[in-house]
Amino acid sequence: MAVTDEAIEKIKRMILGGELRPGDRLPREAELSASLGLSRNSLREAVRALALINVLDVRHGDGTYVSSLEPGVMLDAMTFVVDVQRDDSLLEFFEVRRLLEPSATAMATTRMSDEEIAGLADLLDELGPDPSVEDLVANDQEFHRRIALGSGNSVLASLIESLSGPLHRARVWRGLSEESATTRTLAEHRAIQQAMATRQHDVARAWAQVHVAGVEQWLRQVSAD
Repeated sequence: MAVTDEAIEKIKRMILGGELRPGDRLPREAELSASLGLSRNSLREAVRALALINVLDVRHGDGTYVSSLEPGVMLDAMTFVVDVQRDDSLLEFFEVRRLLEPSATAMATTRMSDEEIAGLADLLDELGPDPSVEDLVANDQEFHRRIALGSGNSVLASLIESLSGPLHRARVWRGLSEESATTRTLAEHRAIQQAMATRQHDVARAWAQVHVAGVEQWLRQVSAD
C-alpha cells in the first residue's frame, strides 16, 4: 500500500502541476512508470484506485484519461460511501443534509428565475391529490434537485445529490409507515416554493429546515424502537 500511495501521490502532483489536465490521456504505462520511477504493478494499482474515485477514466482499448474533475463527477464516489452506511450512521448524514439544504434553498431563492421557481409549483401540481409513495418520492427528489442546482453552487448541489441514495430509502419507509407523511410533505414543499416565489429567503430556509428535520426526527424514532 505504501508503494501504491506513492504512485497515487505522484500522479496527483502531475495533475496539480498542470502536466496532466482534465481530458488528457495518460502516457503509456511503460513510459509513465519509467518517468515516475515506479513499477508497472504499483502504477496499475494507483490507476485503479484513482479510477474508483473518478479522478481517472479507464477506457478499455483506448487508454486512461484524466476525468473532467468537475465536482459532480468527483463527488459521485461519495454516493457509494453513503449507500453502505448502517441505519445509525445514516442519521449523521441527515444532520449534514440539515446543515446544507436550508442554505442551498436560501441561495436558490435569490438566484433562481421567476420561471424556474414557478416550475417548482408546476412540478408539485403533477402529483395530483392522491399520489403513490413511489411518485411522491420521485417528485420529492426532483424538487430538491432543482433547488440544489438553483443555488448556483455546483459543489453544494453535488454534495446534496450524493446524499440522496439512503435518503431515498428513508423517504419510502416514511411514506409506507406514516399515513400523514404524504400530506405533510406536500404542504412543506408548497410552503418552501411559496416563500421562494415571494423571495423570502429566510422563510424558505426555515421551511427547508423544518422539512429535513421532520424526516430526520422520524428516522431517529424508528432507530430507537
